[in-house]
Amino acid sequence: MIRTLLTRAGLVAAAALTATLATAAPAAAHGADAPDGTDYRTTVTGIAPALDGLEVRAVEAGARLELTNHTGRPVEVIGYSGEPYLRVGPDGVYENTSSPATYLNRTISGDTTLPPEADPAAEPSWRRVADGPSVRWHDQRALYQEGAPPAAALAAPDREHRVRDWSVPLRAGSEPMEIHGTLDWVPPPDSYTWWAVTIVGLLAVGALGLLPAGSVPGGRALAGVGALLAAGGAAAVAYTVGRALDAGAQGLGGVLLGLLTGQLWALLTGLGAIAAGAYALARRPAADFTVALAGACLALFAGVANATVFARAVAPAPWSAAWARVLLAAVLITGVGATAAGALRLHAARNSTPRPTPTAGTAAKAKNAATTEGDGSGGPEPEAAAEPAASGAGQERAAARGSKP
Repeated sequence: MIRTLLTRAGLVAAAALTATLATAAPAAAHGADAPDGTDYRTTVTGIAPALDGLEVRAVEAGARLELTNHTGRPVEVIGYSGEPYLRVGPDGVYENTSSPATYLNRTISGDTTLPPEADPAAEPSWRRVADGPSVRWHDQRALYQEGAPPAAALAAPDREHRVRDWSVPLRAGSEPMEIHGTLDWVPPPDSYTWWAVTIVGLLAVGALGLLPAGSVPGGRALAGVGALLAAGGAAAVAYTVGRALDAGAQGLGGVLLGLLTGQLWALLTGLGAIAAGAYALARRPAADFTVALAGACLALFAGVANATVFARAVAPAPWSAAWARVLLAAVLITGVGATAAGALRLHAARNSTPRPTPTAGTAAKAKNAATTEGDGSGGPEPEAAAEPAASGAGQERAAARGSKP
């Protein structure tokens, strides 16, 4: 009875979660390929003329624009040749399959091959892509697509430079509108400093594994590594949540959907590191192995996978890039350090395991067995058989001496 109730409760919870996630996030008109970091800052400065209920912002470190329409009437985003591209209104989100922008904006680089039906002069052919009031899309007008930085940035790489002011045309009914924004080049940070601090920190954490596991300092060191690993896991979870928020997630359902679809492995390794840290704090059996494994996964999936932020000025997070680097450094320091500490403790434990030593009785039995195998007779040893013979010979010599006159 209890098992049936639990099963039904689980099914209801799963259905509710699925429904929440399915309706939580804005529609992505094209695939999301958000960068892990960039040196170009895209900013939306406003909409002209302003319209109550219409909002636009840059998401995914400026890789896409997000438009939310609560005006109660349709608003169109205009493509690169003046054709209708997207339509957002009370009945959902639609894209024009005749617009070249529909295909060019599927990737951040805009290198998609256009199909034959992509004709900006053709009549719009609307296809529904979502039923919400929001849509996100890559827009080449708000991005920097050159391979090298601007000439001004190369001439003075220690300060910011305005690349251009950009605009994206809109249309609300017959009224023309524009999204206005700026694109700036931002000097990248000194990545060597961040890597140097990270390496020193992970070496310090790894050195805790040198303390003897069976001693009081060794037990405290294990607890310390566990606490640090849990903190690193929390930093990884915070960073993944920040990436989901920067991608435009709104509400609990939107954040969960963003985590499950964009940063799943980083989230799972962060939660696993927290659990492994608690396990080590309790000093449970096999804590050394658990800490080493969780630390390696944390460093790989949540640390190395996001290491680009050490060398980029703009991080995919709703807070400053410096805080994003601090979180990433914490993840790498605790992840790699816990792996090293756990491995050192496991190695020391294996080398200190005592080997069984043979007892005197065992040695004697082994010697007798070896002797028996050597003569193949299974009888008395040669030394034991020679002793009676020697005794008889001595008695004969004594009798011979006594019989002399």
